[in-house]
Amino acid sequence: MEQPDAWHQTDQLDAAPGKGDPFAAAVRATRMAMIITNPRLPDNPIVYVNDAFLRMSGYTRSEVLGHNCRFLQGAQTDHGAVALIREAVEARTDIAIDILNYRKDGTPFWNALYLSPVADESGEVLFFFASQLDVTDRVDAHMQIQQEKDRFEAEVAKRTRDLTDALATQTMLVHEVDHRVKNNLQMIAALLAMQTRAITDPAARAAMEAMLTRVEALGTVHRRLYQSNNVERFDVAEFARDLANDLVRGSGRDRIRLHLDLETVEIPVAKAPPVALMMNELITNALKHAFPDDRPGRLSVTVAPDGTHVTIKIADDGVGMPVQAMEQRSFGKRLIGTLCRQLNASIAWMTNDPGTIVSIRLPREMAGGLEAP
Repeated sequence: MEQPDAWHQTDQLDAAPGKGDPFAAAVRATRMAMIITNPRLPDNPIVYVNDAFLRMSGYTRSEVLGHNCRFLQGAQTDHGAVALIREAVEARTDIAIDILNYRKDGTPFWNALYLSPVADESGEVLFFFASQLDVTDRVDAHMQIQQEKDRFEAEVAKRTRDLTDALATQTMLVHEVDHRVKNNLQMIAALLAMQTRAITDPAARAAMEAMLTRVEALGTVHRRLYQSNNVERFDVAEFARDLANDLVRGSGRDRIRLHLDLETVEIPVAKAPPVALMMNELITNALKHAFPDDRPGRLSVTVAPDGTHVTIKIADDGVGMPVQAMEQRSFGKRLIGTLCRQLNASIAWMTNDPGTIVSIRLPREMAGGLEAP
């Protein structure tokens, strides 16, 4: 059986108009403020007002009846909300909105307004029914929460700016330190170069030249740190590119082809000096021993991530390293061994057929600080 429309249900109530009308009695007795306006009259005036509305607004019935309800508006009433209500009236549709209104004594309050048209069977709008509810406490609580949220966000933004400024200052200071260390290492390298030129003993000269390349390698580390935006991480690949090119170019060996296979791998800055010294020793040894008598060849430098580790590989196609040389405990090999222990790294010396491969595998992160050997 089809259910009747809600407005048809009221027709089935056997009640006399006036005081006997249960709906009129409900509107009169409810504690919710209610008014009825007549859009068929000029300016859509109020034609009915209950006592709850008079108590809420502070006006008398004679001050309300026959007037448009805009008298509730005041200096801080949102014009956008007023426009939405006006559009709803013109469109003959309902609207629910919170709007700032004013009582007769000028006291502001937040009004939860619900406005709905009342139409006859033909669809003609006869009245507008409006209920009002003072929701000042709710709106004030929401605004207080919003203000606290805004203050919190402002404090977070200020704290973020302070931390950003502090980080920028720290970065600038660290870069300044790296810049000064780089300059000092360049001066030391220049002094070593001058002293090397004055040495006539071949063995002593070779030792000084080896020490010079180590100082220059550390200078390259601090140059890269000075140029980097990250003061905590060190890019092994970019360092390897700079170091290998500098060493091959500085050797004057034009017939050696340099091949670089480098993937970006970052390690903690504390690992940078020992990694730099180790790579310098291996590349320098290859240039010195793999290609005697100015023979041509290929030198390959590889840096690649390997899960939680980094693989650094130096390979050449030179004359190869004799077994006794692999077992020899030269200063360079002792230094490499010490650096490997510092880095908790493993190293393997292998034949390349022809040539030699040296492969190093070290953890990308440190469980603790680097320890002295």
